[in-house]
Amino acid sequence: MAEYDLVVKDARVVTHDRDDARTADIAVSGGRIAAVAPGIAVGDTRRVVDAGGRLAFPGVVDAHQHWGIYNPPAEDAVTESRACAQGGVTTALTYIRTGRYYLNKGGTYADFFPEVLDAASGRAHIDYGFHLAPMSRAHIAEIPDLIERFGVSSFKVFMFYGGHGLHGRSDDQNAFLMLPEDERYDYAHFEFVMRGVQAARERFPGIADEISLSLHCETAEIMTAYTKLVEESGDLTGLAAYSASRPQHSEGLAVSVASYLAHETELPTINLLHLSSRKAVDAAVRMSRAFPHIDFRREVTVGHLLADITTAHGLGGKVNPPLRPRDDVEALWEYVLDGTVDWVVSDHACCREEVKFGEPKNPKDAVFLARSGFGGAEYLLAGVITEGTKRGLSLGRIAALTSWNPARRYGLRTKGALAPGFDADIALVDPGRTWTVRAAESESTQEYTPFEGFELTAQVTDTFVRGHHVLRAGQVVGEPVGTYLHRPARAT
Repeated sequence: MAEYDLVVKDARVVTHDRDDARTADIAVSGGRIAAVAPGIAVGDTRRVVDAGGRLAFPGVVDAHQHWGIYNPPAEDAVTESRACAQGGVTTALTYIRTGRYYLNKGGTYADFFPEVLDAASGRAHIDYGFHLAPMSRAHIAEIPDLIERFGVSSFKVFMFYGGHGLHGRSDDQNAFLMLPEDERYDYAHFEFVMRGVQAARERFPGIADEISLSLHCETAEIMTAYTKLVEESGDLTGLAAYSASRPQHSEGLAVSVASYLAHETELPTINLLHLSSRKAVDAAVRMSRAFPHIDFRREVTVGHLLADITTAHGLGGKVNPPLRPRDDVEALWEYVLDGTVDWVVSDHACCREEVKFGEPKNPKDAVFLARSGFGGAEYLLAGVITEGTKRGLSLGRIAALTSWNPARRYGLRTKGALAPGFDADIALVDPGRTWTVRAAESESTQEYTPFEGFELTAQVTDTFVRGHHVLRAGQVVGEPVGTYLHRPARAT
């Protein structure tokens, strides 16, 4: 009988708890890491992989994706999970809601969510889970059942919905969100969502720290007014116009409102998503000082760390919140380096060209007519290594930002570390390989990328999901092995 299923030899192992990599072998048995040590005897091991001195990172836990937003969920589960494997992402947590896009239906999650699970089942090449957004009063009432029946423990509020559209101005958000006519998606609803999540934490004390609420922090009224100003002025076009139409202080204001509501509702587990600017993170820091009893976590995306309104390749860089000027990019890196940022994600939302761009008649209107969002999981780890290491970011801190920290927050107890007992999720990275980003080489069905032509100086060569070799020498191999991670919880 084989002693191990897999041994990865001669790796430079990266862990969240030490700055530098250490040379060691990684032994895998039954999908879990059995040992990490130099000179592990191969014996009758079924498979041996020579890392050849490459870096071994914990598989990336990409805690912010959007499978199924623009394409059928069953399709995205296949193609976008393949793109994830290219980037060393071994776990994806994807945001889902009722309303337009996704399944294009309203109703209860008791009816809606099983369809989502069925669409992904048996199709993904990596492990996955879901965050759900309570859009209606009925959804708030379902929170305990979602935890108990499906193991979902993280929820979301889109603060600009209700008064502003997904891609720009909107006069009928109730129709877009498929809400009952007598309900509004507004600050009062956000408060009641918080109260519902906190009630669930009290009902499930054993996992209370793993039950959290995430917020997309932008302010509808500010964005609507500034969109009008930008359009009437006509001085700006493209991504610069879109950034100005959703100004940085709109994020800061929404962060402040969300934080006070968390204080009012006594909900301590708050995640502030994809903060894109100095003002947004500054507001988050101020709120953590004002409310030290709230356990805020702060997220940024690889898109906002790599690209700005000038360097992004075309209107494909439209996203919410927007890509910003270079000063904001550098500010985000300052916050990454000083420990203010808790994790980095891709916000991967595959949006094909025909959906993204449409056919605008006036080029000045093009950015406001284009759809929001783009993929990027393929470039997450390589991008953070490339830009982070040249700024002095340690390898261990990169492992914490991309794996350990999000895994702990979202209750993925066997994810996030290369240590005995953890899932054998491994990303082998060549830190000396320089390559140029080309959308045509991605496994995603998105035909463009705002990172087109960017030069990265590290590349993921191999990815393992629970010991399964899903990316070998840069090529996705084998059948889908991904599983749904969340398990039903029980009240105690």
